[in-house]
Amino acid sequence: MKLLAFSSILFLIGGFCWEKTQNIIAKPIVNDPKNIILIIGDGTGLAQISAGFYNNNLSFSLESFPVIGFQKTYSANNLITDSAAAATAIASGIKTNNSVLGLNKEGKPVGTILEEARDSGFATGMVVTSSIQHATPGGFVAHRVARNLYEGITEDILNSGIDLFIGGGKQYFDRQELDDRNLIDSLKYKGYNVYDYFNNDINSITPDPNKKFAFFTADNQPLSAFQGRDYLPKATEMAAKFLHQRSELGFFLMVESSQIDWACHANQVQPLYDELQDFNKTIENVLQFAKKNGETLVIVTADHETGGLGLNPGSSKMLAPKFTTNGHTATMVPVFAFGPKSELFRGIYENTTLYNKMRTAFGFSEN
Repeated sequence: MKLLAFSSILFLIGGFCWEKTQNIIAKPIVNDPKNIILIIGDGTGLAQISAGFYNNNLSFSLESFPVIGFQKTYSANNLITDSAAAATAIASGIKTNNSVLGLNKEGKPVGTILEEARDSGFATGMVVTSSIQHATPGGFVAHRVARNLYEGITEDILNSGIDLFIGGGKQYFDRQELDDRNLIDSLKYKGYNVYDYFNNDINSITPDPNKKFAFFTADNQPLSAFQGRDYLPKATEMAAKFLHQRSELGFFLMVESSQIDWACHANQVQPLYDELQDFNKTIENVLQFAKKNGETLVIVTADHETGGLGLNPGSSKMLAPKFTTNGHTATMVPVFAFGPKSELFRGIYENTTLYNKMRTAFGFSEN
């Protein structure tokens, strides 16, 4: 009898504790993801990640990822890729020439994972710390012979049907030089709520899931993290929640920490550290969302490495990062994966294989 009473007390205590903690326990990971969040650290190789680790008290969010692979970044016409060819490879599964967006080597348009997700009824979005017309985001929505055709890329964004985009490049929407059109009005006509940094604080906005959402963070290129830019972590979290509400089928979200690349091009160590901190916070926020959601595959990778960064001995137990170039390099870059179907991303493979792996994770039929 005493044993029965004691067991009952344990049951009640256990039930009480479970009730108190159930709201903070992550949902179990399912077999197939409904959502994919692809985070691209532009220019981020192993040395950059290592620098972020050492500069952040020997800790970095990527340590939480159970699956790690490596991708080979070369383009169709060069062992050293640029961001346009690399983004096209990741988004579309084909190697193309440097500077080209969304076209194969013969100049024919190729579909992207974002466009296929859109056509399958998924919500889609992009959040970047460059202009929204820049090479990496352009690789997911544009089909142009050159990455610097910003007005044409803007047209492609307008016609892409994307549910959400956040980044710079407002000037190409409201001051088109070729025909003097204001494409902000066209965005509104197509069902977007449009905001900009001139009049709004992005951290204070809760987007209406019944409308598409566009936020311009700069007229051209956003400030660097070193100069105080801080929107990427919060904006990414907001985007994931918004897209989750937009479609019951799921969503595809591409996030780019664009200016890691720029700091490495400039061979500037402190701006690199600041961009890596911003990158780290963004990944942390995405992991929190994915753990609570249980149906989200998170992939973190780069388009290429920039700067040929080396981590050399310094003083007072600190490293002294040094750059070997102000351009890109041909080194392989890591791929980190968390969530359902993350096991697909183990191994060493072409950058084009990322597209195929994402399609498999979504359960899309063979081409």
